[in-house]
Amino acid sequence: MSSLSRELVFLILQFLDEEKFKETVHKLEQESGFYFNVRHFEDEVHNGNWDEVERYLSGFTKVDDNRYSMKIFFEIRKQKYLEALDKHDRSKAVDILIKDLKVFSTFNEELFREITQLLTLENFRENEQLSKYGDTKSARAIMLVELKKLIEANPLFRDKLQFPSLKNSRLRTLINQSLNWQHQLCKNPRSNPDIKTLFVDHSCGQPNGARAPSPANSPLLGPLPKVGGFPPLGAHGPFQPAPAAVPTPLAGWMSNPPSTVTHPVVPGGGVIGLGGPSIPGDASDPVSKRTRPLGIVDEVNLPVNVLPVTFPGHGHAPAFTSDDLPKAVGRILNPGSSPMSMDFHPVQQTLLLVGTNVGDISLWDVVSRERLLSKNFKVWDLSCCTTTLQATLVKDPGVSVNRIMWSPDGSLFGVAYSLHVVQLFSFNVNNEVRQHLEIDAHVGGVNDLAFAQPNKQLCVITCGDDKTIKVWDAVTGVKRHTFEGHEAPVYSVCPHSKENIQFIFSTALDGKIKAWLYDNMGSRVDYDAPGRWCTTMAYSADGTRLFSCGTSKDGESFIVEWNESEGAVKRTYQGFRKRSFGVIQFDTTRNRYLAAGDDFSIKVWDMDNVNLLTTLDADGGLTASPRVRFNKDGSLLAVSINENGIKILANSDGMRLLRTFENFSYDVSRTPETLVKPKVNPITATAATAPISAGLADRGAPAVVTSGMNGDARILGDVKPRITEESNEKSKLWKLTEISEPSLCRSLRLPENQRANKISRLIYTNSGSAILALASNAVHLLWKWQRNDRNSTGKATASVAPQQWQPSSGIVMTNDVNKNNPEEAVPCFALSKNDSYVMSASGGKISLFNMMTFKTMTTFMPPPPAATFLAFHPQDNNILAIGMDDSTVQIYNVRVDEVKSKLKGHSKRITGLAFSNTLNVLVSSGADAQVSKDMRSS
Repeated sequence: MSSLSRELVFLILQFLDEEKFKETVHKLEQESGFYFNVRHFEDEVHNGNWDEVERYLSGFTKVDDNRYSMKIFFEIRKQKYLEALDKHDRSKAVDILIKDLKVFSTFNEELFREITQLLTLENFRENEQLSKYGDTKSARAIMLVELKKLIEANPLFRDKLQFPSLKNSRLRTLINQSLNWQHQLCKNPRSNPDIKTLFVDHSCGQPNGARAPSPANSPLLGPLPKVGGFPPLGAHGPFQPAPAAVPTPLAGWMSNPPSTVTHPVVPGGGVIGLGGPSIPGDASDPVSKRTRPLGIVDEVNLPVNVLPVTFPGHGHAPAFTSDDLPKAVGRILNPGSSPMSMDFHPVQQTLLLVGTNVGDISLWDVVSRERLLSKNFKVWDLSCCTTTLQATLVKDPGVSVNRIMWSPDGSLFGVAYSLHVVQLFSFNVNNEVRQHLEIDAHVGGVNDLAFAQPNKQLCVITCGDDKTIKVWDAVTGVKRHTFEGHEAPVYSVCPHSKENIQFIFSTALDGKIKAWLYDNMGSRVDYDAPGRWCTTMAYSADGTRLFSCGTSKDGESFIVEWNESEGAVKRTYQGFRKRSFGVIQFDTTRNRYLAAGDDFSIKVWDMDNVNLLTTLDADGGLTASPRVRFNKDGSLLAVSINENGIKILANSDGMRLLRTFENFSYDVSRTPETLVKPKVNPITATAATAPISAGLADRGAPAVVTSGMNGDARILGDVKPRITEESNEKSKLWKLTEISEPSLCRSLRLPENQRANKISRLIYTNSGSAILALASNAVHLLWKWQRNDRNSTGKATASVAPQQWQPSSGIVMTNDVNKNNPEEAVPCFALSKNDSYVMSASGGKISLFNMMTFKTMTTFMPPPPAATFLAFHPQDNNILAIGMDDSTVQIYNVRVDEVKSKLKGHSKRITGLAFSNTLNVLVSSGADAQVSKDMRSS
């Protein structure tokens, strides 16, 4: 068998194992003889399945192959014989002696005679050599140690004891790549094609032809999971299936989403759109309409993805060690009451929100240890709240914060309280904290809160003691959905999306886990969580792995990883004390680690190993079951401590982060000395109907204006959006420390072995591991930092020089140039969001290059006018903004090769373009010294 055929067998083995065809996996291992699964062999020996043990061995060796093989079979058959004698089953012992052991008599007749004599003994342990034979279990374990030594020494098992190192779902990946390639060759590529079969090459039918059936029901892909299993979250469909007219089976809800779940499609070349702005085209413009289809075919929004494939860590993840964990105490904070929930800002990662057991919320700058915001719980509009809430507040005004959380972009944060109420605050572009929405969300406590973006509309999801989950518009406060079906108070929610399908997991105090689509059609699954009481769920940062952490009423705690496609526990992590002191809280970080507070410590696991990795004590003082929260990059960890405190633990990167921001200082001349706990002058304003303010991605060091509630009681309506005007006190401003000494700077000369005498443009790649340059001669240069002992992360650093990189083909990315006026060319380029493509121009046509191969994918838009600035849309790599030297901006769809719109407003060439990451806004600058965001569409 050829080496490639051998490798194919390994890929099939991996596929079968991932699909849980266990018996088939071991049958193929045995029949092919390529891989001896030691773990399977151990299990069969421990279980005494002697026939299966010998059948499995027969695929790799026979009794008389060599002395090692003979010894292996002899030990197995001797053990089987002794166990029959130990059970006083002499007829079976005689049968084993004659059929299995007699073959060895030709090699050692005396040994066979001694074995036969054991039949005459009442207890074979009377034999001196067998006097130390214990019970069956220990005897099998001792024999197994000997067998493993013999197997490792046997030359017939050489190179068969280690399974090749493969990425997850490698066979699926190869099939997907093949289908993508086939789809590129289609004459009439559909935007949502169906894969009918894998038995023949894929080909899209005629544009008006009948659609193929959904691949979810393809025989090759197997039947749908059994009813009651977790939904197959990596949907089997390579393209979004057609909307179902009737409710789909519970187990197939992710393969055939209901008609209420819509997915916008970019017309033309077959790419599912990712939410770019809708910009009308102009049929009168001769450059607006082109016929040649074009697309970035292997970008993140590929049209074909037939089989669910997961890539842990997304490919080139750095090799982390436990030294990467935050262990050193960097800061200690004192909120004044016991922390119940904490959350770091997603962008400004040194800002920490804290909610306490008495309803207080605070915002901390962990660098300066300063409390930037402090609010006590107050109902904003009591006259509009339900009578139930009014009565509850009179009877028992005590309130606790159950959850506090930032929105994904950090422009909002939400607080879920133990009495009915959810409050949302805006954290806007002017660094102001304002009251945004107050919602009388549930009858009883609001137990959890989370943000999600179904249909690209920001919503807040809540759950409560009234056994419901509710979805609210985060801008207007309008209730979008109510999910009913739990039979106990809902304890937590975990929204997520996969394959453009949005869903919510929920857990209840009876231990039930349910899953919901945004369609009001009921729960899709019903499973029991380990512990069957308080359980929270969370995905890894890359969204590929699902975990849950829970504690039973008896104090037994669990952290498990779930197999989403089957609704089964994939692995259970070990290391909790027998009875925990409280409900265990957990968090994930870096797609690698799980952390939970238990037994006055922080316990940490590697996601791929069920055994405890390490325990952190944070220099002592931790609560019995500490609350834990990582910041986004995992460099800081907030943990609750005794006496109502919080410790901020940091790794080396976190310590550098804290020291870096310590170098920022306040401009005291602009800040009143009395600004310690600023108060708010509450003024009722109009309802907040405008879109949420932009996120904080473009801001530098944290600068926050604080706000607090005054003492007056104000009211809450069922959904009553309100904004209060803040104090006129000026915000604190950061200023950079001046760099006055050369020793504060570090320089690095990039090696260059190509013909470039002047660099026109320079940019870091989005991954932070390379630098891309465009030279004045229209040649592109790429330098990459390699991962090695001196640079374990492979990221940009001045300590190690990067190496200039070029594909083995020797291709150079070179732009088309304007030969008539080369000195007037304005070089420009833009990188796609995952660094796969670069769009570039040097006065001539715009070129699209593949960054992996340096091949030119296409060229378009010959001058005049010439491109002077390029920008990819942040949500759709097929949409490009092109600034021209004639002062216009053209919105261009790469896939359909069409100018969608031409924008005017400048009088000179365009010098800069930037899309907002959160709003459908494009900002431009021109050589006319003007900045515009409201350009006129022609």
